Amino acid sequence: MTDRTPYIGRFAPSPTGPLHIGSLVAAIASYLDAKVHHGQWLVRIEDVDGDRNVAGAAQHILASLRRCGMHWDGDVTWQSQRTDLYQHALRQLGELVYPCGCSRKEIADSQLSLTGRQAQALIYPGTCRHGLAPGKSARALRLKVPQSPHCVLQFDDRWAGPVSQDLTDDVGDFVIKRADGFWAYQLAVVVDDGAQGVTDIVRGADLLDSTPRQLYLQQVLGLPRPSYLHVPVVVNELGEKLSKQTGAQAFDNGAAPQQLLQDAMLPAARFLGMDLQADSIDTFWRDAVPAWAEVLRNLPKPT
Repeated sequence: MTDRTPYIGRFAPSPTGPLHIGSLVAAIASYLDAKVHHGQWLVRIEDVDGDRNVAGAAQHILASLRRCGMHWDGDVTWQSQRTDLYQHALRQLGELVYPCGCSRKEIADSQLSLTGRQAQALIYPGTCRHGLAPGKSARALRLKVPQSPHCVLQFDDRWAGPVSQDLTDDVGDFVIKRADGFWAYQLAVVVDDGAQGVTDIVRGADLLDSTPRQLYLQQVLGLPRPSYLHVPVVVNELGEKLSKQTGAQAFDNGAAPQQLLQDAMLPAARFLGMDLQADSIDTFWRDAVPAWAEVLRNLPKPT
C-alpha cells in the first residue's frame, strides 16, 4: 500500500478544430501515464474562448479519441459550463486583482527602452497597478505578481527536469480575464484542475513556459500543486509547432481503424520514444503501456 494520492490525469483540448498529430501525441502520453499509474483519465473540453471555437470540433475530437481506443473516466467536462467556479476564484483573489486599461500596442510601446531578456517578451510594466489613468477604462483584469522580493517559481518537470522562472522579471502582472470578456486560460485551467482533483498533468512542452503562472495561481488560491510532465512538441518542416495556425491537418479523416493506426497512432508512439509494431488498436494499447513505463524509467532523474 502507498499513501500517495490516487492518480488523476486529464486531456484538455480546445475545440478550435479537429485534433492533429501533435495533439494526438499529447493525448497518448497523458492516457498512457494514467494507465501506467493505475489512475483515472479525464477529458475536459477547454471551450472558454468562445470566439475561437469551431462548430462540431468538440464532437469530432471526442469521436477521434474513441476511434483510437481511448476511453475516459466519468463525464466529459466543458469549461463553458464552469464560469461560476472562475467567478468564485476571482472573488478569492480579492485585492490581488486589478483592472487594466492598456492595449497590447501600448504594452509593446512601453518596452521600446528595454534591453536584453525583457525586450524579447511582452512583459507587462505595471502601468495600471495603482489605478487607471484619467480617461482610461478597464479592459482586462490582471493578477499582481510580487515585486520585492521577486517571485521565482521552481518545479521539477518529469521530462524536462528542473525549471525555474522569475515571474516578476519574465512575465509581470498577468491577465486572468481578457479584454473580450473571456476568462484567461491560466485562471481557468488552474481552477478546473483544482476542482477535478487532478494530480498529474501531461501535456506539450509549448505550455512549459506558462506553468509558473499556474503554480503562482495555485499558491494564492490555496490549491495543491500537481506533478508536471511536458512532452516535446511535433513541428513541421519549417520547425514550427504544429497547430491550426500553421496549417496542421486532422490526423483522423475517417479512414479505417487499421489506417488510423498506421498513419497516426504508431508515428505518434514513435515520436514519444516507443517503437511499437502493433497490428491492431487493441494490440497497440496492450504494448504501449509497458513501453511508456520504459520511457519513464529512462528519463533523467531529478538531482
